[in-house]
Amino acid sequence: MSEAGRPPPRFGRFEILQLLGRGGMAEVYKARVAEGTLLGEIVALKRLAPKLAADSEAVDLFTVEADVSRLLKHPNIVEVLETGLVGETIYVAMEYVDGRDLGLILARCRERKIFLPVPFALFIVRRILDALGYAHEARGPTGLHLHIVHCDVSPSNLFISRLGEIKLGDFGIAKVRSLGGEDDGGTLWGKLSYLAPEQLDRAPLTPRVDLWGAAVILYEILANRRAFHGKNPEELQEVVRKGTVPPVEQSRSDLPSGLADVIARALARDPEERYQTAAEFSEALRPFHDEMIGGALGIASVVRGLFRT
Repeated sequence: MSEAGRPPPRFGRFEILQLLGRGGMAEVYKARVAEGTLLGEIVALKRLAPKLAADSEAVDLFTVEADVSRLLKHPNIVEVLETGLVGETIYVAMEYVDGRDLGLILARCRERKIFLPVPFALFIVRRILDALGYAHEARGPTGLHLHIVHCDVSPSNLFISRLGEIKLGDFGIAKVRSLGGEDDGGTLWGKLSYLAPEQLDRAPLTPRVDLWGAAVILYEILANRRAFHGKNPEELQEVVRKGTVPPVEQSRSDLPSGLADVIARALARDPEERYQTAAEFSEALRPFHDEMIGGALGIASVVRGLFRT
């Protein structure tokens, strides 16, 4: 029941409990399944904005997330439970991650001038790389290699639960060549601050653009600042295209010896000089990751402390 004693509003077989976020294309709600096979389950319900129901491109972008995510079953990827229509409104019901996205966590760290411990940063990014490695190698039911590239690996698409689980979400602009998702050569996909330099040159998308995004996130967590800055989108594009960032060790002095070299290689301007797979990148980080400290329980405690929940 709501605070006023009325039952929650309904959307099809879902009870809407809370608005979680709203963008130009969709709204996301915390909802409870009120009937059917998932009865009583709490989900994240993503609804396409009604004004876009007749926009074929918007519908395609919205539904590709469900099409891709239904093929991916991994503990570090947000699971899609079902999709459907209520009236003319398309929806996707996903697992509800009870926690915060990494963007909010990093903003709170900057606000409080707090650096996340190095083991925690490595734990987060290595779990991201686990998810990306699985997605990059994923095959469909017939064994066909899907050739998935997420294209939008950024803090707002990474979720940390109250239990310290790390989840990669939002495959809405993912490219899946086996499903006809060829590069169009014109559109810039993803958030500008996390794009790889070759994306700005409209080069063919490869998994290495996702690894670049993971490397930029690692830099941002460790340095407590964004890797790339610009006064406007044009200036930011130029900064990203050059692909140069201040050495991460300039921002903090407690980095293990050699870690800065790993990050520098992961952020090499030339994609051929970077780590070529998620597994290779993760393995390079492994010697610096104290798993006794940097684990789910520690991350969960930090998130609770930052938000006092």
